[in-house]
Amino acid sequence: MIENTSKPVILVTNDDGVTAKGIKSLVEALRGLGEIVVVAPDGPRSGQSGAITPNLPLRLKKVTAKEELTVYACNGTPVDCVKLALNQLLDRKPDLIVSGINHGSNSAISILYSGTMGAVLEGCVVNVPSVGFSLCSFDQDADFASSAHYVRTIASDVLENGLSEGVCLNVNIPATEEIRGIKVCRQTNGYWAEEYEKRIDPIGKEYFWLTGYFHNLEPEATDTDEWALREGYVSIVPCKVDMTAHHLISQYAYLETL
Repeated sequence: MIENTSKPVILVTNDDGVTAKGIKSLVEALRGLGEIVVVAPDGPRSGQSGAITPNLPLRLKKVTAKEELTVYACNGTPVDCVKLALNQLLDRKPDLIVSGINHGSNSAISILYSGTMGAVLEGCVVNVPSVGFSLCSFDQDADFASSAHYVRTIASDVLENGLSEGVCLNVNIPATEEIRGIKVCRQTNGYWAEEYEKRIDPIGKEYFWLTGYFHNLEPEATDTDEWALREGYVSIVPCKVDMTAHHLISQYAYLETL
């Protein structure tokens, strides 16, 4: 149990695994802001969204114990990591939950599939200020140096000022050394057009490999995360767990009379 600290407690997780370069870069960017507790999957868990593990025993293994930094590996999903930390490791709610830095963009509709953002949304559910960071590069040896300033700046601001109740942040960082600044924007309207490529394995059996591309339905819009990233800006999209289309409740009220 992590307890008895007067410093801010920062819970860190990801979906690329506890040894990924991105999470190590994230921790370094946060050092000095508080007591950092890392609880991350023991291997890659990309695309897990909000998945939890109801049918297997979950295990935690402490892998690092340093001043202001404790690291655990978990055999579960990113959301499992957050739930276990809140329930078993921390004696109080953390002051901040940070997920990432993801290897690859989580802009637009990707938030629905992302394990990185699944963990962030779980923090949002229990009203802990939560932020997800992603670098727009799928290279496992990507250069995260340009991300550090923005990670620390945004995390420091959230620690100081908090977030509105029920709101978390989805932050995506372009993979360029010349970042132009930050744009707070909305999620791009688009979807992933999945394509499954049929292949044959070494013993002659058929299998399918997921491929595809992102289809932007509003390529000319200049207030979206896809536009901001394309123009070299860090995109910040405030997100909510509540998916209710509130403006349509009255429109469908007639169904109550059927």
